[in-house]
Amino acid sequence: MLVATALPLRADLSVDLDGYAAHVRWLIASGCDGVVPNGSLGEYQTLTATERADVVRTAVEACGSDAVVMPGVAAYGAFEARGWAEQAGEAGAQAVMLLPPTAFRADEETVVAHYAEVAKAGLPVIAYNNPYDTKVDLTPALLARLHGEGLIVAVKEFSGDVRRPYELAKLAPALDLLIGADDVLLELALAGAKGWVAGYPNALPQACVELYRAAMAGDLATAVPAYRALHPLLRWDSKTEFVQAIKLSMDIAGRYGGPCRPPRMPLPERIAADVRAATERALASGLR
Repeated sequence: MLVATALPLRADLSVDLDGYAAHVRWLIASGCDGVVPNGSLGEYQTLTATERADVVRTAVEACGSDAVVMPGVAAYGAFEARGWAEQAGEAGAQAVMLLPPTAFRADEETVVAHYAEVAKAGLPVIAYNNPYDTKVDLTPALLARLHGEGLIVAVKEFSGDVRRPYELAKLAPALDLLIGADDVLLELALAGAKGWVAGYPNALPQACVELYRAAMAGDLATAVPAYRALHPLLRWDSKTEFVQAIKLSMDIAGRYGGPCRPPRMPLPERIAADVRAATERALASGLR
């Protein structure tokens, strides 16, 4: 289980790298297998180039040799994404996570060329399928092509379609599937997923680790009640306000979440009240 890490920002919205390092170390100590810096949850789109590189280096140093670091390297263009992949490799990351081109709705040949360029950096590439934000759907057939051409080794699947793992297993049986949305964890684990790129462990790592281990082991007696208990929070990972929601849960759980950079604004009170109530119920039930 790799955690797509939230990024602590100070009151003036500057990046707190010391706080981030402490957060990464805490996640690893809590049983998580590694981290994904500079994903959407890490607000990478709002970072300067220097900040983005510093976040990767900080994650690698904080993890040491004990955990995996798989930075997000999404960018408008392939050359920039390849540059971020090369920076990740130089910093000591083991793999990178890559969205399709984000500048426009790319066709299949453009997507293949994009992944081919970033693959030149030499690190294993995990495709990130998020058709809601990118407007590009990495279908099972397209993923099978990318894998068949040696451009990707796995996919973080965020479509929410729990039927896709079965089609993907047929078309590309050697391509690893990573659960990409917290609220379909159990469904995709039972469908043969190999891992989870998770959001809510930022707030409740121990409970999420226990749920993940049980789900991957097929221990439904443990996994189903744990999933039901956590699902009121896990579903926020698939909503537009997921960054603010997870950071708010962190604050309530006693871990600094803090503010977000624009364009993300503070949660409307109606939504904040829902997140707050779900988090407090989880904590009251003993989840940590």
